[in-house]
Amino acid sequence: MSIPWLADDEPLPPVSRALRRPNGLLAAGGGLSVPRLIEAYSRGCFPWFSAGEPVLWWSPDPRMVLVPEQLHVSRSLSRRIRRGEFAVTADLAFSDVMAGCAEPRDEEGTWITGEMRDAYLALHRAGHAHSVEAWQEGLLVGGLYGVSLGRAFFGESMFTRVPDASKVAFVALVTQLRRWQFGVIDCQMRTDHLARFGAREVPRDRFVAWLDRLVPLDPPPAPWTLDGPPA
Repeated sequence: MSIPWLADDEPLPPVSRALRRPNGLLAAGGGLSVPRLIEAYSRGCFPWFSAGEPVLWWSPDPRMVLVPEQLHVSRSLSRRIRRGEFAVTADLAFSDVMAGCAEPRDEEGTWITGEMRDAYLALHRAGHAHSVEAWQEGLLVGGLYGVSLGRAFFGESMFTRVPDASKVAFVALVTQLRRWQFGVIDCQMRTDHLARFGAREVPRDRFVAWLDRLVPLDPPPAPWTLDGPPA
C-alpha cells in the first residue's frame, strides 16, 4: 500500500488510513510549519524521519500513553528526588534541551535534524512546545521536551548526562501536569522505560477521543513555570 504525498496546504488524511506495516505510517511531505504541527498533534499524528528523508507522519496503533494520576515512581527514584540533588525548571533552556536530545546515542545518529530543531523552536516561541530541565551545580545535566495543546501533552524526547537526571525531570513534568489537570501524556510507542512509570498502550481511537476532549481546553500560560518540586 502507498501513502499520500502532501502539498504544504493539504490537510493530513484521517488517522484510520495509517498503515499497519510499518505501524502508523500515514503520509509524507507537507512541511513542518507551526500550523501543520498543531494540526498533526491535535489529530494524533507526529513527524518522525531521518536526515535525507522526506517528512514522514505517523499515528501508531496502539498508542503508548500515561495518565498523570497513574504515575509510578520507584522507591529508589523517590529517595533520590527527596535528596534534592537536582534543581528542576521549565522553559528556561528549550534550545539546549533539544541539543541534548539530538546528541547521537549510537551508530545510527539522531532523528532530531536541524529542520526538526528549527520547527520545534518555532513551536516553542508560539507557546506550544515546552521543556523541563534538570540542573546540577549550575550545569544542564538532563531534560525533556514536548508539545502541549489544551490539556494534552505529547512527549518527544529526553536526555541525561547524569544518572536519573531525565527521570527526575520527567517526574517533575508529570507532577505539574497533574496539578494543571492534564488528562493524558502521549508517549507515542511502547518502551519498557516508560512502562515502568505507569504508561500503557491504548487503542488509537480511544487516544484520539481523549484528544477531541482535551485539546480544546484552555492551556496553562506560557512560558511554563513549576509550582513546586517533583513528587
